[in-house]
Amino acid sequence: MTEKSQNATSRRSRRRGDELLRAIHAAVLAEVAEVGVGGLTMEGIAKRAATAKTSLYRRWSSPRELLLEALYEAHPEERPSPGADDLRGDLIRALQQLVTWMVSPAGYAVIAIMTERQRHPELVKALFNRVFDARGTTFTYTVLRHYAEQGQIDPDLITPVVRDIGEALVFKHASDTDTLPNDEQLAAIVDQAILPAIGIMPDRRRRRPTPSTHSVPSSTEEPRS
Repeated sequence: MTEKSQNATSRRSRRRGDELLRAIHAAVLAEVAEVGVGGLTMEGIAKRAATAKTSLYRRWSSPRELLLEALYEAHPEERPSPGADDLRGDLIRALQQLVTWMVSPAGYAVIAIMTERQRHPELVKALFNRVFDARGTTFTYTVLRHYAEQGQIDPDLITPVVRDIGEALVFKHASDTDTLPNDEQLAAIVDQAILPAIGIMPDRRRRRPTPSTHSVPSSTEEPRS
């Protein structure tokens, strides 16, 4: 065995617990983004994670079970202001979080799944039930629901269309322009679509977006393997 192989084996053997789990989760997300759902195998995941295939089967029954767990763990949750006193800011931050997620390994993995949705409808259904719904559904809906629970919004106004309108406009912008919306454009979505839909007309003199805590990429680049 070469010195390089010995070092790789030593690093692999030292990984335990959360460190190994993170490596496996990262591997399955990268793997599905590269080979697609149809090409996802335990062998490929194990090789990418530099671990034994048998160790994967001891915990997960299939590559898809492992993929769903990794997506659940990687999915962000919007945390609105506890006092429900910054609806506009919370909605903008929710969309900023969405844009950041879209170009994350998890976001690319979801794109790979949705690309093959006709061939793997059961996986898409599980994705919505076990990841998106389990994590609070859409980003802006988490905010709207919080404010409705605090008595700041009429819950009857939060229809299925209103729940999805912010995310839909982000995806449309990305599809139409092949770029991701910046903070100013996200603020426009909130001011001109989401808030009016729930009966709130924002001050038109205020157009500056809430400063982002996320780095918003300028384009939807393909993931690199």
